[in-house]
Amino acid sequence: MHESGYYELLGVARDASIAEIKSAYRARARAMHPDAGGSPDEFHRLRQAYEVLSDPYSRADYDRGRAPVPVRVRRRPRDFGEDPSFVATMPRFDPGSLPWWARGDEAACPSVPTPPGHAPAAILLGWLLLVVLPLTTSWLLLTVWLLLATAVAIWLTRRHMMRKQARERFAAEFGQEKVFGQPGAEADQWGERLTAELLQRYLTRLPAARVFHGLAWPGSVFADTDHAVLCGRRLVLVESKMWLPGHYAADEDGTLWRDDRPFRGGATRLLEAIDAYRALLPGVEIRGALVVYPSRAGEITTEEDFDLPAPPMTPEQFVHEIGGWLAAEPSTVDIKELRKVRRQVV
Repeated sequence: MHESGYYELLGVARDASIAEIKSAYRARARAMHPDAGGSPDEFHRLRQAYEVLSDPYSRADYDRGRAPVPVRVRRRPRDFGEDPSFVATMPRFDPGSLPWWARGDEAACPSVPTPPGHAPAAILLGWLLLVVLPLTTSWLLLTVWLLLATAVAIWLTRRHMMRKQARERFAAEFGQEKVFGQPGAEADQWGERLTAELLQRYLTRLPAARVFHGLAWPGSVFADTDHAVLCGRRLVLVESKMWLPGHYAADEDGTLWRDDRPFRGGATRLLEAIDAYRALLPGVEIRGALVVYPSRAGEITTEEDFDLPAPPMTPEQFVHEIGGWLAAEPSTVDIKELRKVRRQVV
């Protein structure tokens, strides 16, 4: 029997899948990490067990009773900090690869309420058509149809006038402006400026999309959230991050991971921001996204679990995933919600 007892240490069965091993490791790593009061030696053994069992070749050697080849030998060299001379750039890609791109050919239209009074009229006319008409003479049939046509014409005219007035009010209040606020201008806020360009170049393609930079939470006077995009009744809150190259993931509670280790080099407040904005905008669907850029030469990858409240994303993933999500209502501008979000721009 192996002295380390890797399966027992992780608390998984010998036929556990890679996903089960990863989940078990993350759960135990939180409790056993030295920062949480755990033993460094115990945490090292836990990490060693995970590295062996999460690698198919090392796991096969371990199961056969052989000494597994250390996984770290086959992995890329460790990064030792940020590179001040490195400047991340915003990737460019073919808009034709975006399924939602064609939705930008539509025109923006402010949302308007349905004219009141149409429902009782529709019920009355429906009753007349189904019950009364079979019993009537031709002259009464003509009269009912005339009444129906008149009611429909009035309803359409009122709706047209309401749309026209909504467009006029919208133009007077917002003009053609689609971006509100400015991204951070400090040297350490380069990621915010990259994301600002990303939002401007791609997401403003959606006619109803409005972009915001530097938003305060309700009751705050500080720029607590880097960016937001509102389209229809959907809002995405965005944080821009400059992190070391590596593979990033997140849990439901916002815990961050880098290369399958608890990530102590960064933090996010997106979950708090989502809660704050859900209270401010109760009728709006809200989600978050961490857009991650490398702080030195190397590649950023993510686990692509985008159903989480605030997952890490590369810029390409963000444009594909979030653009497609916002495109559900590409043309409808909700003026009331737009006003509320614009007031939060610092």
